Amino acid sequence: MAFPASLGPKLFPCGRMNFTSDNTYGATPEILAAVTAAAAGAVPSYGDDPLTGELGATMSQLFAREVAAYPVITGTAANALALSTLCPPHGAILCHAEAHIAVDECGAPEFYSHGAKLVTIEGAGGKLTPDAIEEALKHFQVGVVHHAQPAVVSITQATEFGTVYTPNEVSEIAAVAKKHRLKLHMDGARFANALVRLGRSPADATWKLGVDALSFGATKNGALCAEAVVFFDKADVRDFEYRRKKGGHLLSKMRFVSAQLTAYVEDDRWLKTAARANALTERMAQSLARIDGAEIAYPVEANAIFAYLPDAVVKRLRKGGARFYDWRPSANGRTLVRLVLSFATPDEDVDRFLDIARN
Repeated sequence: MAFPASLGPKLFPCGRMNFTSDNTYGATPEILAAVTAAAAGAVPSYGDDPLTGELGATMSQLFAREVAAYPVITGTAANALALSTLCPPHGAILCHAEAHIAVDECGAPEFYSHGAKLVTIEGAGGKLTPDAIEEALKHFQVGVVHHAQPAVVSITQATEFGTVYTPNEVSEIAAVAKKHRLKLHMDGARFANALVRLGRSPADATWKLGVDALSFGATKNGALCAEAVVFFDKADVRDFEYRRKKGGHLLSKMRFVSAQLTAYVEDDRWLKTAARANALTERMAQSLARIDGAEIAYPVEANAIFAYLPDAVVKRLRKGGARFYDWRPSANGRTLVRLVLSFATPDEDVDRFLDIARN
């Protein structure tokens, strides 16, 4: 997939060789066209428009079962609203210590749930394990009023470290959740990247493994501002619609978000864009691993690389105009950096970055 001329650097004041996040890039031409088309005429507001009405059927077809799908405009809203619906105010949500809901959402899950407790658990490569969840649950006393009551397990797919849960790993976590009568939520901000890696259908990667609710991300992979909360059992929807309204995410012109989500999944567009990002990421990682003193910190399974690079290389890259995050401070002459690639990252940016890193 060639870098689209319509998405060239003039749109991106952040400049070239930007590997800080997939959020830095724009939207696909098809999604932009869908938004433009949705602007025509007058239609009912607050989700009563035809585009939003059809979205449920589109998502049900995508997941091969009847689902309840609700558009929102941010991943934080998707996570916080989903979790607050599944978890009571006196409940506890178990998640990885580096999960977005625990580190990067400014307390939104606790705020939206009116006080639910986030219980963070360490795990290699950004993943929870059944044993770690079982160990965490030993610290609760179910039915005792002095304790928050475990209600939800939340996993991230792909994880914050660019790794991907295998179907077996998800099903084993779901089994623990079911054993303890907990709901399983999946933060799918980069769900498409994970699916490409797994080679599975959306159904085979979610509800068939025991996932109850999914934060379905599109913004990082070619949309403007479009996410959805997907419930695989309508009984779990409960008071979600009221929570969405109270939280300020019932959009008056929701058709513009629904149009993005529909265009996103049409013709497997979401998987094609994710596949390009993943392929570029793998190519970059393989080349970086061959640099003297470099080390890839975690398996590269989606569109993010965490690599220890010699400080001299980091300095040279920044001097050459590359942008990326230092994930850990320098130690022993190396810095752990994070590099995230997008569907719209130019091939020449990857080539230039690697040339500078090698020389």
